[in-house]
Amino acid sequence: MNAFPHLLQPLDLGFTQLRNRVVMGSMHTGLEDRFYQYPKLAAYFGERAKGGVGLIITGGISPNRQGWLLPFGGSMNSPTDALNHRLVTHAVHKHGGKILMQILHSGRYGYQPFVVSSSPIKSPISMFKPREMSDSNILSTIHDYAYCAKLAKLAGYDGVEIMGSEGYLINQFLSRHVNQRTDQWGGDIENRMRFPIEIVKAIREKVGEKFIICFRLSLIDFVQDGNTMDEVVQVAQALEKAGITLLNSGIGWHEARVPTIVTSVPRAAFVDVTANVRKHVGIPVIASNRINMPDVAEEILASGKADMVQMARPFLADPDWVNKAATNRVDEINTCIACNQACLDHSFSNKRASCLVNPQACYETELVYIKTKRPRRIAVVGGGVAGMSAATVAASRGHAVTLFEAQADVGGQFNLAKVVPGKEEFHETIRYFKKRLSKTGVELRLNTQVNREQLEREGYDDVIIATGVIPRPLKLDGSDMPQVLSYADVLRGAPVGMRVAVIGAGGIGFDVSEFLLRNPETPQPQPLADWQQEWGVDSDANYATEGGLVRPQLHTPYRQIYLLQRKTTSVGAGLGKTSGWVHRAAVKKGGVRMMRGVSYDRITTEGLWVTVDGQQQLLRVDTVVVCAGQESVRGLYPEEGVVTGAKYHIIGGAKLAAELDAKRAIRDGAELAAIL
Repeated sequence: MNAFPHLLQPLDLGFTQLRNRVVMGSMHTGLEDRFYQYPKLAAYFGERAKGGVGLIITGGISPNRQGWLLPFGGSMNSPTDALNHRLVTHAVHKHGGKILMQILHSGRYGYQPFVVSSSPIKSPISMFKPREMSDSNILSTIHDYAYCAKLAKLAGYDGVEIMGSEGYLINQFLSRHVNQRTDQWGGDIENRMRFPIEIVKAIREKVGEKFIICFRLSLIDFVQDGNTMDEVVQVAQALEKAGITLLNSGIGWHEARVPTIVTSVPRAAFVDVTANVRKHVGIPVIASNRINMPDVAEEILASGKADMVQMARPFLADPDWVNKAATNRVDEINTCIACNQACLDHSFSNKRASCLVNPQACYETELVYIKTKRPRRIAVVGGGVAGMSAATVAASRGHAVTLFEAQADVGGQFNLAKVVPGKEEFHETIRYFKKRLSKTGVELRLNTQVNREQLEREGYDDVIIATGVIPRPLKLDGSDMPQVLSYADVLRGAPVGMRVAVIGAGGIGFDVSEFLLRNPETPQPQPLADWQQEWGVDSDANYATEGGLVRPQLHTPYRQIYLLQRKTTSVGAGLGKTSGWVHRAAVKKGGVRMMRGVSYDRITTEGLWVTVDGQQQLLRVDTVVVCAGQESVRGLYPEEGVVTGAKYHIIGGAKLAAELDAKRAIRDGAELAAIL
């Protein structure tokens, strides 16, 4: 018996059947924007269809030039475009999956000068101010949507998804947040929803009845002057009447100041909103956002809160997610940790997306793990994520691999990260790699401080140095005092006073600050109700507040914290593009005093003496925590000219000490092991 019967149950749509209730949601990869990348895009989607996903939705494809996300972005407005897309649809259908093309008009979110919107109000995430769409422009855009859908059908897609969420053009018409029109396309909700309703009608007329039309509707906006639940339900019912097949859950706008997908958001945090809308429509409804493991997805379906579950990033992390769930191999799932570092951060920086925990994502034709014809004996020194990545890939290719780890357990710096509030998902990555070490047959030697003589004596062909980093010590008068701790000391449980100075405001400094703000008696991970109170989210699924926003309820900070940096730039400016604002907001809510342009003078029993703007001052703190960078541990790596029996390689932090760059570390390990 499978543990996930609801998840794996087929869904009959009348004219077609989906093989299970799992949707791979839309995720812009960067491969959509150039026709010559479509073989890579086809391989990417084909791998997920082979992995068992029932329904796949592509990244956003524009119906016209005004809708481009980027200059010359992915579009579908000519038969030539349809030919390129046939590679994608064939790759999915070959493995029994079905695929929808998402039609996305960026509206005022576009990073290009042709942007338009319902009203000429500039967005906070694009430099270009939009032109207000005229009546004729609106009508021609409706026609473009319909023609785009017709071409998608010609390209072999099983349907389309209309992107009406996340603050893109249709959302800009639906909400008073942007729509300030007084004509037939603005005003009350009946007029504001006219644009998407007419789009659906036009598409249905073009494609006929036996073609899936999914609509991704913003079920909660999280912006000022956003819609109420009554208005959302009214739109959903009108969309059903207009002819949509599926209703997908959109949560929040990209400009919203409520996090919706980062790792600190509780799992399935918004499913009750989906369940409330589902009660008012007769078509299948899809739940989304922060669903990453089969038990969570199964509970949503079993409890009747949704008819399908959508995940996007979890299929970057593991294309075989469904097959592993279906064969009761959940412990083998490479879980999405919602870090955003290689996916959304890349997308919003105009880079190709990938995945921190799975560097093969979107590189399926380039990073290939081929079985070796010449097995080698390989030693990997260091059981952090770089070492485990190298060891498991090399072993999966047929090499005999021994992994040496000086500590009692593997995980390295991830063992520090996993105790930070909101980063509990990092436990999953360690669990996954432990399973991979066992499954691929890696010989694991824990509590083993190996030296080069031993490595040479055991006769390895290759030695991979993955010994990582150690915290960089502070060179300051008084830095040897007992109240001075490294970030590693703190995250491993060293006692910390109630008044703390954190030196270094990079990602580690923010992590440590959030760790120290937490009351040790507060349950972790954070309960949903507490998270809603902290971020001002209406806890009533049938919310009457505009945009689902209420006044946040802030708790008294557990400690007084100073977060300091030498740089004069804004504190936290170097954090992740899509998640950095969440960390900055979290420490601000905790009353952390952030100071920049700080010179550190000395540490005394009184506290930390600093100079800011030429003025010396004393921060009366009990503890000073040093988060001022790392140093590579590379003592085992031979110096130039030293002759060794084995060929030595160096990866991860041992190769380059940076801001605990797990993305680079895992990729380093995988890329090296792929060519040995």
